[in-house]
Amino acid sequence: MTDSKVWFITGAARGMGIDFVHAALAAGHSVVATARDAERARTTLGEHGNLLTVSLDITDPTAAEAAAEAAVDRFGRIDLLVNNAGNFYAGYFENISPDQMRAQMETNFFGPLNVTRAILPIMRRQRSGQVITVTSMAGLIGQEFVAAYAASKFALEGWMESLRFDLAPFGISTMSVEPGFFRTELLVEGASTIWPELTIDDYADRTASTIEAWKRMNGQQGGDPKKLAAALVTLSDSNALPLRFIAGTDGMAGEEQNLAAIQSQIDANRKLSASLSYEE
Repeated sequence: MTDSKVWFITGAARGMGIDFVHAALAAGHSVVATARDAERARTTLGEHGNLLTVSLDITDPTAAEAAAEAAVDRFGRIDLLVNNAGNFYAGYFENISPDQMRAQMETNFFGPLNVTRAILPIMRRQRSGQVITVTSMAGLIGQEFVAAYAASKFALEGWMESLRFDLAPFGISTMSVEPGFFRTELLVEGASTIWPELTIDDYADRTASTIEAWKRMNGQQGGDPKKLAAALVTLSDSNALPLRFIAGTDGMAGEEQNLAAIQSQIDANRKLSASLSYEE
């Protein structure tokens, strides 16, 4: 890769995506900024000689292929894919309708797969590239009220951890980014957060109180998305991506606690687990 890369970023018209675009441009890279509405992306991001805005619904494979083609037509290559677009179907599992659960997986899981399928042939021809996928702390640790969201992010984690073996022979590296709570639009109702469709009396009080707690959290999250964007530029420019980057002090603390809990569960049942082998 040259020092100046071509970044392809999904979900670039809001939230972390905006900061990713600005950080990459400031570092001297070219950026293909995609969003459902390219005009909105242009208005939000402004004009820049190294910026191309493209309309992209990540749930549409044909649109993903068209966006990848537009990127190559403009810049000649794609060096870095940032799978950033996503949304948040919040709620207890039984309150989330089957249609909502499928919609969550279509956007957060199958969407990145669609875009990556469209871009990998370009990177394989180049014999170089980076695939960075933004998952979540909820992709490593199950939490209350995020059954659909965590399922989609856990799926991304498994896909990314396996994808690296496919791509390494072609000089393509991968990295999962697991942010904790960052001050973005994720918790903005109607923007990225969708509340559950179904009502069940047993969950009613907990649902109401949890929704209010999530709403109060919006705008108070501890993570700075501009700093995360700068960190991604640093990691990408190093050309030595770690397999995963746990972003933020809350994310690190949560995962360290989770790892300790897993180790204690292994230790507690070590003899029983070891007893399951065939005896020759």
